[in-house]
Amino acid sequence: MFKFFKSVGHTMKEVTWPTWRQNRRDTGMVITASILFGLYLGLLDLLFSFLVQTFF
Repeated sequence: MFKFFKSVGHTMKEVTWPTWRQNRRDTGMVITASILFGLYLGLLDLLFSFLVQTFF
C-alpha cells in the first residue's frame, strides 16, 4: 500500500499542470460550448413542439 502512494506521489510530480491562463481559456470554451449546445437543443425542442402541435 505504501509503495502505491509513493508511486502516485512520484507520478504527480511529473505532471505538467496547466497555467492560470490556460485554465481560464479552457473554462471559457466549455461554458461557451455548453450555452451554444443548450440553445441548439432548446431551438430543436421548440421546433418539434410546434410541429407536433400543428400536425397532430
